[in-house]
Amino acid sequence: MHDSSLRDFHYQMLRIRLAEEKIAELYPKQEMRCPVHLCIGQEAIAVGVCASLSEQDYVFSTHRSHGHYLAKGGDLKALFAELYGRVTGCSKGKGGSMHLIDLTAGYLGSTPIVGGTIPIAVGTAFASWMRGEKRVSVVFFGEAAIEEGVFHEAANFAALKRLPIVFVCENNLYSVCSPISVRQPEGRHIYQVAKGLGLDSCQGDGNDVVEVARLAKEAVRNAKQGKGPAFLEFMTYRWREHCGPYYDNDLGYRTPAEFEEWKGRCPIKRVRNRLLKDGLSTSQELDQLAQGIAIEVEEAVRFAETSPFPEPHALYDHIYA
Repeated sequence: MHDSSLRDFHYQMLRIRLAEEKIAELYPKQEMRCPVHLCIGQEAIAVGVCASLSEQDYVFSTHRSHGHYLAKGGDLKALFAELYGRVTGCSKGKGGSMHLIDLTAGYLGSTPIVGGTIPIAVGTAFASWMRGEKRVSVVFFGEAAIEEGVFHEAANFAALKRLPIVFVCENNLYSVCSPISVRQPEGRHIYQVAKGLGLDSCQGDGNDVVEVARLAKEAVRNAKQGKGPAFLEFMTYRWREHCGPYYDNDLGYRTPAEFEEWKGRCPIKRVRNRLLKDGLSTSQELDQLAQGIAIEVEEAVRFAETSPFPEPHALYDHIYA
């Protein structure tokens, strides 16, 4: 791992974290009139995976989409404008948090339907394969998506055709408030299920951005070389409530001890400590970096707040029959 890569990982993860903390701060004002699902605590997966992708590669996401969008090269101002429902948003103010899209960044869309983007990603991978393009499709989803039949159908087709696609499962242990223990049989590992479907599959630490990047780089390289699809399961944990800006530990579906244990595995803190330990950065440099990102975030908020709403006629744009 190059020193510059480690510093870049830290920057990108911190940028996602500070952007989402600002969203959490402003959301109660009710000027963002869309649900938000925050990925605070899970930033390493988006950053580590997208580090191996080019602008030409495709990314699809799910309802917890902000980190994937920014890591793939999405515009911060366009993200905030979309949350505020403004015409300068990446989806022209009509999609909101869960329906981001940015074709210029190769970010082909996110949707709140569990597993909904998986078959679409397999479709783009199929198109790339048919055209002979050295392009990979990556689709992010939570562990509950493998409980949907569409995942198994899509994975089977991808394996059959040896398509250039990487399935990235962000296993944060919960579907809303339901732990994985009440949804899937004990002792059955998701990556092993994927392996049984014919995918090159492995499990990794989703809070270690270096490990994520290493596994993703190999999977992307193999996919582009025609070696077939890969399935990467990354274990991680969301800090905030399933949907919304608050903490929900008072609901009792997870224990304070579990929460604190995972919070101690903060992916950003781990990289920061390594940068300091190895003498690659100083505390002052990292603090200045954070201040610069905070300024960028504030500028994005101002841009969003001062942008116009879509005109009524725009309701009928981009509708296909």
